[in-house]
Amino acid sequence: MNESPAHLSNTTAVLIVAAGRGRRFGSETPKQYLPVAGVCALRRCLETFLSLPEISLVQTVIHADDQGLYSHALQGVEDCRLLPATHGGETRVQSVLNGLDALAGHAPDSRPAQVLVHDGARAFVTPQIVRDVMAGLTEAQAAFAALPVVDALWRAEEGAAIAPVARDGLWRAQTPQGFHFDTLHRAHLSYVGDAADDVEIVRAMGTRVQIVRGDPANFKITTPDDLLRAERFVAGEATQGRGQ
Repeated sequence: MNESPAHLSNTTAVLIVAAGRGRRFGSETPKQYLPVAGVCALRRCLETFLSLPEISLVQTVIHADDQGLYSHALQGVEDCRLLPATHGGETRVQSVLNGLDALAGHAPDSRPAQVLVHDGARAFVTPQIVRDVMAGLTEAQAAFAALPVVDALWRAEEGAAIAPVARDGLWRAQTPQGFHFDTLHRAHLSYVGDAADDVEIVRAMGTRVQIVRGDPANFKITTPDDLLRAERFVAGEATQGRGQ
């Protein structure tokens, strides 16, 4: 097991990245604020994290223009672990760094030992996934949820299939992605350029990253079809809850 440095508190923080503009979605309202059966994705995932006693702090990162949307989305949420939102940057990489800086500055003498970075548009993260990622951090300095690729993959050019791509060893990354706090913070401070996610950033430093099993329900709402899928998912859960 990796020991935390003495200057770190024995705490786990969550960093929810919700600063995106949702250009692929085609809506004036960023996707993380669109209602899914009356409750937006950002609030849904936030409430899951706040339901877990293992979580000590939650830091959200939002776009500077979205303060009104954010305040409305979180109306009625009262939890001392939820810190004031900080603003994102021009890229996701910069937004995560801004969030890490905010967490580091919240209590400089007792920064969190671990941080879980989560996409605000993944509404249906489960407590089990969160706990599995945290368990992965006892074996490595980083761990993330993912699903193995099961579909056939093809490389294409101009819409025409060219060659199959072997799917052995390929995984579809999800969030949360967990890290020892200082490992991720140092990696971000030294990283130059864009990145697919935070795993890419710590891997650039040679950090070992553990994969834990994700959940198909933990999908990211990126397109209008995803929003419809989310509505169906909530409706299905409601039906199961009624025993039908």
